[in-house]
Amino acid sequence: MSRGRITPTQRQSLRILAGGCCEYCGLHEEDCCLPHEVDHAVAGQHRGETAQKNLAWACFHCNRLKGPNLASIDPRTGELTRLFHPRYDHWEEHYQMDGARIVPLTAIGRSTAELLRFNAMERLALREALLAAGRYPRREY
Repeated sequence: MSRGRITPTQRQSLRILAGGCCEYCGLHEEDCCLPHEVDHAVAGQHRGETAQKNLAWACFHCNRLKGPNLASIDPRTGELTRLFHPRYDHWEEHYQMDGARIVPLTAIGRSTAELLRFNAMERLALREALLAAGRYPRREY
């Protein structure tokens, strides 16, 4: 299992795979004041590999809020639920857009959306402005 450094090639491959968009919230890196980062879906401290199958392109906010978490509490059921994994889960199965709001459809979606604060007031305001400018979403899910 490789838990080494992320290479420039891996970083560029992820950026291309994600179309420059955060694989959690969909925000394009050109629309952020802080650079997107590589996220380990399963953190190294939980034996997550530094391999494409475990890496995701994430905005600063999603990456910091996710941290090393593997799961969170589903706000509807109170059950511990694993988080969305960009390599194994399909975004459209867990979320849909309602204007600027990201609407979770599943327990995985609800747990991830709550932990990553997808619909916090400031994040909604940014997506509303980007929608009005035709800049969100930039990626087809």
